[in-house]
Amino acid sequence: PGKPQALFSLPAPRWPVECEVIHETIEHIEWVPPKPEPFCPPMGPEQAPDTLSEEQGTIVYHSRPVLQGSCFTCARVGGAPGPLSSPAAPLKSPQDTTLLFESRFESGNLQKVIKVGPYEYVLTLRPDLYTAKHTQWFYFRVQNTRREPLYRFTIANMAKPKSLYGQGLQPLLYSQQDAQSHGIGWRRVGTDVHYYRGRAGEPPAFRLSWTVRFPHDGDTCFFAACYPYTYSDLQRYLRALVADPARSRYCAVQALCRSLAGNTVYLLTITGPGSMAGKRVVVASARVHPGESGSSWAMRGFLDFLLSTHADAQLLRRLFVFKVVPMLNPDGVVVGNSRCSLAGRDPNRAYGTALPGSFPGVWHLRAMVQRVLAEREVVLYCDFHGHSRKNNVFMYGCDAGGDGAGTRLRQRVFPLMLSKNAPDKFSFASCKFQVQKSKEGTGRVSMWRLGVSHSYTLEVAFSGSTLGGRSSHFSVEDLESLGRLVCDTLLDFCDPAPAKLQQCLAEADALLRQQMGHEPGSGGSWSDVSPSELESSTSGSDSSMSDG
Repeated sequence: PGKPQALFSLPAPRWPVECEVIHETIEHIEWVPPKPEPFCPPMGPEQAPDTLSEEQGTIVYHSRPVLQGSCFTCARVGGAPGPLSSPAAPLKSPQDTTLLFESRFESGNLQKVIKVGPYEYVLTLRPDLYTAKHTQWFYFRVQNTRREPLYRFTIANMAKPKSLYGQGLQPLLYSQQDAQSHGIGWRRVGTDVHYYRGRAGEPPAFRLSWTVRFPHDGDTCFFAACYPYTYSDLQRYLRALVADPARSRYCAVQALCRSLAGNTVYLLTITGPGSMAGKRVVVASARVHPGESGSSWAMRGFLDFLLSTHADAQLLRRLFVFKVVPMLNPDGVVVGNSRCSLAGRDPNRAYGTALPGSFPGVWHLRAMVQRVLAEREVVLYCDFHGHSRKNNVFMYGCDAGGDGAGTRLRQRVFPLMLSKNAPDKFSFASCKFQVQKSKEGTGRVSMWRLGVSHSYTLEVAFSGSTLGGRSSHFSVEDLESLGRLVCDTLLDFCDPAPAKLQQCLAEADALLRQQMGHEPGSGGSWSDVSPSELESSTSGSDSSMSDG
């Protein structure tokens, strides 16, 4: 930071050559609803809508699938060469009310649509490329809307048995007319939202169904699982950052590596001017799972605060060197995957065994942390994620159980402090600290094994908060505020005055005693109890079934 940087180019995203890409640029305005958007009343599985007869329906959209069993070979700007196919069925007349679907744009995901009624559609999502699974993220466009009718959309191949859609989460809608005329952006919509088991068979498929009225006739609208944040969005953010003479004084933007498709994995180094002697390091990353777009908005809030003129931001830059990888899996983000990279595997299970040629992002991040650890202390690693099955924000840490009680308590201090700074968003009760064998390949456990004593996954619900009197969806503003709150908590955590640390250690100890059924002051100990006994054995992470 502080050295002149070359003019920041903005290369267009590179796509696998099997992927068709439309030529339009898709951009959305940013907007925060004037008041929180409440969860909708949850519908139980017993109230699931009647099974729709897809066999009698008409296919109105079918994009060319990438063959299962194939693997990534090469990429180019613009994806598949040659003229585009027409996956949407053409309208028969001006009176034809059939919706026109499209998803062949950055982060889009929709494979097939069957019209089963005048205003009723069954949708199939595209699995992560070069796999047959991981269907969760959706993002698609509809045109030729009508304002009066009640439409029903049913996604027929969701992968997970449980979802926040069963607890009040609603899909997002964006109306181009509302954006242009009224400055309104993404908003929560949908009544009669159901999440239920669909057809029998293996693997089982689950259905997400909702009804909605469009705001205008003849509008162009988009639906999404969470606020989209594309690779091009990140590039625009970084270009503005590099062009800003004030912020670029203490932020250097470099290439950590190139992805399999040749997209740049960016590394930001943020620190104040002056001597680097004695500065400790904080490492943060996001978007290893491309379908967890909320993590990018939280990361943007983190960067915005760190690069601001706020006194706390200046202090953080004076104390620390920040190494930040804001998008670890750009290829997955570009093609609209939910979980995998173009290797067809989950990169957040590959840290222990990753080869640079197969998982370049995670391999180079781990190698960078190893180099840093040879010279400095890494005081914190935080990997930003999204969660589809639990409300609120929470963390996973690393307590292997073999350490002394003091070390095990300290693992819980940062999340406990964050819960005090964000009482209406962050749930300490939802945090888990087990190091499960199946999670050895994650960034969190891998960095901890390298010697980063405080290594965490930050999980941000796709839905919103049930804390502090709230029962409402997160807005973009909520997500960005989390980044700032992580910065606030870092200052508390590293405060040279010991009062806050001692208070949180005592509180964490009391909570663990309570968990074990010991009365405060009874002398009962938890320190020889394993982490798995301290916590319920329910699956913590948002991983789907093991992908081998």
